[in-house]
Amino acid sequence: MGAQPRRLFGRLLAIGLGLALSACQTVVPRGPAPGPQRPTTTAPDSAQPRVDSAIPQDTERQRIALLVPLSGPNAAVGQSLANATQLAILDTKTDRVRITSYDTNRGAAVATQQALADGNRLILGPLLAEDVRIAAPLAKRAGVPIIAFSNDVSVAGDGVYLLGYAPQQSIERVVRYAASKGIKDFAGLVPNGLYGERAATAMLRAVEATGGQVLALQTYDRQPGSLNGAILRLARNSPYRAVLIADSGAASALAVPLIRKNGGQGAQILGTDLWNTETSIAANPALAGAWYASVSNSLYRQYAQKYRARFGTAPFRLSSLAYDGVLLTVRIARDWRVGTPFPVGALADKGGFAGLDGAFRFGPDGVAERALEVQEIRGGASVTVSPAPSGF
Repeated sequence: MGAQPRRLFGRLLAIGLGLALSACQTVVPRGPAPGPQRPTTTAPDSAQPRVDSAIPQDTERQRIALLVPLSGPNAAVGQSLANATQLAILDTKTDRVRITSYDTNRGAAVATQQALADGNRLILGPLLAEDVRIAAPLAKRAGVPIIAFSNDVSVAGDGVYLLGYAPQQSIERVVRYAASKGIKDFAGLVPNGLYGERAATAMLRAVEATGGQVLALQTYDRQPGSLNGAILRLARNSPYRAVLIADSGAASALAVPLIRKNGGQGAQILGTDLWNTETSIAANPALAGAWYASVSNSLYRQYAQKYRARFGTAPFRLSSLAYDGVLLTVRIARDWRVGTPFPVGALADKGGFAGLDGAFRFGPDGVAERALEVQEIRGGASVTVSPAPSGF
């Protein structure tokens, strides 16, 4: 990590430890926000500037759009992302950035067109890959880049940058760690569908890169008995030394007892970054001793405490993406003249950036490359057994 990312990371840690919670007492509604007639802003002006479109003109701050679902089935996640941007503005004490929220549940095209009409020079979001696909060509024609929260790498590139956690990276990291412990024979359980296909590809490539071999790779669906059948098929290729379960922690916990009974008695259980989104995963005794790779939670825990104090509820784990999107924007805004296009070249900084989720940088494909740690579920807690690297 370069000197500048380290300074920002240190500053963030200081903010997390030192910001008084008494400065964060404004309460926002906890429930899903109704679809507004006009977009809401997280940093309103006290002055009364001239109004040309849906929001006041602002000649002193960079105008940034946040595209998230603020109504509908994903409203709670979207509101958590919006709250995170508000908290980041307060924590950084910036006066150079204005965040305006647009509801993608009313239509990603409508939200994007309104954001562009309002003069926003950068888009944070959308959350869902299908919304990114709709927003991307509209934003590209306007010369406005997108920093999206999706983890679907197929939507990255050509002006779209992904902050979402790419499962391929967590699989590669945990396989490398297992190989460093002498494990060479692997097996895999992956769900049917696009996520499972990508997880399987990532596992095969990662194991090959370490000089190991995948003895068996089985798929399953959500029908009764499907997972059990896949595990029985794995047993034909035992003894494998480790098995990757590319699914949620809850699904993995169901699989482990079956694995133990059917050829995988001593196999090391491996998981993905999906496990990091489940707060109760470490309390499940079936997963004791399992390894999984994810972003670090050390700064996130401090953020979550401040979030609860301000908004009266726990944040969604994904909300850190919005917080880090603001940190990234604030850093770039230091040298970004108001009213000019976003300096896309700044996103190519090979030294990377720092945030709640640790160090990251954007690759040539537009996907955030992250410094990940490996955790082991031990004694009812997740314990770091291989820290995230400090640089790339």
